[in-house]
Amino acid sequence: MEEVREFLVLEDEEGDRLDVYLSSQLGDMSRSYIQRIIKDKKVKVNNKEEKAKYLVKEEDKVVIEIPKPKILEVTPQDIPIDIVYEDNDVLIINKQQDMVVHPAPGNYENTLVNAILYHCKDKLSSINGIIRPGIVHRIDKDTSGLLMIAKNNNAHNSLAEQLKDHSITREYEFICHGVVKDDKITVNKPIGRNPKDRLKMAVVKDGKNAVTHFEVVRRYENFTHMRARLETGRTHQIRVHALSINHPLLGDPIYGPKNIKFKLNGQTLHAKKIGFIHPTTKKYIEFDSELPDYFQDIISKLK
Repeated sequence: MEEVREFLVLEDEEGDRLDVYLSSQLGDMSRSYIQRIIKDKKVKVNNKEEKAKYLVKEEDKVVIEIPKPKILEVTPQDIPIDIVYEDNDVLIINKQQDMVVHPAPGNYENTLVNAILYHCKDKLSSINGIIRPGIVHRIDKDTSGLLMIAKNNNAHNSLAEQLKDHSITREYEFICHGVVKDDKITVNKPIGRNPKDRLKMAVVKDGKNAVTHFEVVRRYENFTHMRARLETGRTHQIRVHALSINHPLLGDPIYGPKNIKFKLNGQTLHAKKIGFIHPTTKKYIEFDSELPDYFQDIISKLK
């Protein structure tokens, strides 16, 4: 059975968007989840379906049907994970390369989600549904490094809001083809689906705003060790922006050269640093990780 909740809009709440109003009333649900419920026609204002952008008026009667949580189809698995930090709200994982973050239809095993379900039991946020419990953001299968996991819905909402505000510190290190001339480069180019290949992302005029700050760590013959700080978080952002300045990532199977002299399992990209305001203490905390063995092996060969 779906849970039905009713609200009456007060004078000081008039003028809010419908999705904003409902997210303020239902504090344990994200705005994106509420938008999905509205899109599924499970919300009515004065017995009439309205869109998320509808501006509520005083004495509007808002009724929302909250879907019953689905039974989790993903099985907890005792898979070793590198835990950098853990408390009652957040879990910081140092993900190894070649590990998928969350399951997809047809692939429900051996992912990071299977591992954290085993480790955290039922202490994970439910905002992103049955496939991605606790997952606030993701990194690609072949990208290693730090990842935030939310252990309850309040923590999830706090971290998601910080991601939206671009206030979370996210620094990556990678090795790219070619010798980068400038010590620092900021790339501000919108990213969207590649119109010629829907499996790829690309710099496109009607894409979403994307900003990456690049900095040279060390130059080698034909390659450069780089640092990237994300201002936004688009799919494949660093990989696409690096390609846009003609310095694709070493080992990138989608955007890089096919013939390389190193044996790699994917792009040489590591999420090295992450920092954010803690959901409960409201204090800024930051975590740094060592470059993984595969990355250091490449550096030693380049030297």
